[in-house]
Amino acid sequence: MVQETDLEHARRIAVDAARAAGRLIAAGTRGIVEVSPKGDDGDVVTDLDLASERLLLRRVLTAFPDHSVIAEESGELGGADSEWTWLIDPLDGTNNVAIGLPLYAVGLALCRNGRPELGVVHEPVTGRTWSAVRGRGALGPGGPLTAPPYRPTGSGPVLAWIQGYGVRRGDAVACALKAGLDRRARRVLRLWAPLLAWVMLARGDIDGIIGYRTGIVDLPGGLLIAQEAGAVVSAFDGTPFDCAPLSGDGCDFVASRAGLQEDLLEAVRR
Repeated sequence: MVQETDLEHARRIAVDAARAAGRLIAAGTRGIVEVSPKGDDGDVVTDLDLASERLLLRRVLTAFPDHSVIAEESGELGGADSEWTWLIDPLDGTNNVAIGLPLYAVGLALCRNGRPELGVVHEPVTGRTWSAVRGRGALGPGGPLTAPPYRPTGSGPVLAWIQGYGVRRGDAVACALKAGLDRRARRVLRLWAPLLAWVMLARGDIDGIIGYRTGIVDLPGGLLIAQEAGAVVSAFDGTPFDCAPLSGDGCDFVASRAGLQEDLLEAVRR
C-alpha cells in the first residue's frame, strides 16, 4: 500500500510515464494515424491511443502491482481489492488527432477510494507537464502554479464546456446550459480535450469550466491540479466536489477561478 509519503514517488513515476507516452504520440502523429470508430456515439480510437495505453499500463503496474487501474481502452485491471486506483487516459483529444488538430494530452490520476490524491497532465505538442499532489499544491513547467482570482470585465468570462460522449445531440439539459452560457460568456470553448481545459483553468488562461455528464477517466487528474492551484469546484447544487465516482454515467460540475463560482452556479440554476 502506498503511504502518504510515497505520493511524491508516485508522482515521479507518473510524470516519467506520461512524458514517455507523449514522445510516442508526438512521433506517431508525424506519420499516418490509424483511426477506427469506437461505439455509436461518434467517438474514435487510434493506434496511438492503444500504444500509449500499453506503455502507461506497463509503467504503472510494474511500479504498483497491487493497485487497481481503470484505463480508457482496457477497462479495469490490476488489484481488484485495492483502495488505490489509477485512472489512465492515454490520449485525451483523440478526435482532434484524427482531424489533424494539435490539441491533446496524456493524463494519469491516482485515487484513494475515489478521491484523487495525485494528478498528472502532459501535453505532447509542447512537451509541457503539470502535476499535483493533494495538499501540496500544483506544479507547472515553471514551478508552483496558482490561478489568479477572477476580475470581472464588461465582456464576461471565458469558459470551457465539457460533456460526456453519452450526451446525445439535442439533449434538452445540455442545450439549455450551453445557450445560457453563450449569453453570459465572452467565449465558450469546446476543446474536445478536457484535461487541457483543466490546466488552462489552473493557469488562469480561462475563467471557468462547466461539465455535464463528463467522462470518468479524464476527470480526477485535471480536477486535482486545478483545485491545488486555487480553483473552486462544486456540483451543480453548490456542494463541494472533489471525489470523482469511478463508475456511472458521468459527473456534473462547475469549476472556476476564485470570485466567479457563485455567478456560474446561478447561470446553471437558471
